[in-house]
Amino acid sequence: MDVEARSLQPSVRAGFLVKLREYKPDMTNIKNEVKRINISNSKKVTREEFLESGMADSFAVTSDQRGTVLMSTERLAQSSDGIKESRRVAPETEVLGSSILQDLHNQRQSLLHAHNSVCFTLSSFIWT
Repeated sequence: MDVEARSLQPSVRAGFLVKLREYKPDMTNIKNEVKRINISNSKKVTREEFLESGMADSFAVTSDQRGTVLMSTERLAQSSDGIKESRRVAPETEVLGSSILQDLHNQRQSLLHAHNSVCFTLSSFIWT
């Protein structure tokens, strides 16, 4: 259009060139907008194609993931049961341990008393 406007007669050419200068930024903006729309549409198509092509694989993965989740859930339940059992047994073990320590203390006292008695008897026997 610019070339055609320059080839016109000088009286008409000035008006056309002014209008061309006014329309050039609008034309550039419109071209940029069209490019942007085309790029975004091609990205959308590509994304949709990508998602559609992966649908078959996603069902297989979902089945594998479901199995893995079920196994993990079962292990978690077993671990939880083990922890509950440990918490139930811990107080019983503590009471039993305390009782054993008390028995050992009493036995130590008995052995010390017996030792002192034997030592006293031996010392009496030696001095007599």
